[in-house]
Amino acid sequence: MHPHLHTKATKNCEDVIMALEECHARGFLYRAFGGCSHAKHEVNMCLRAERIERTRQNREQAKVRREKIKKVWDDIDANS
Repeated sequence: MHPHLHTKATKNCEDVIMALEECHARGFLYRAFGGCSHAKHEVNMCLRAERIERTRQNREQAKVRREKIKKVWDDIDANS
């Protein structure tokens, strides 16, 4: 399938990705007539959940970094 789907960020979705790959291996006509639609939807939902979780974690880390920087600047302003 697509190399970007097999990364460390998508380890939790590996089983649904493999199911989609197996479905795609059944042939073009099977895919063309919607045989893999459910598997594709499952992959999309799994990847979406992973993205949302990464976004949440990044937002929390950014908040901590901003608070740390604000504290440093407040200390600099207080000492000047």
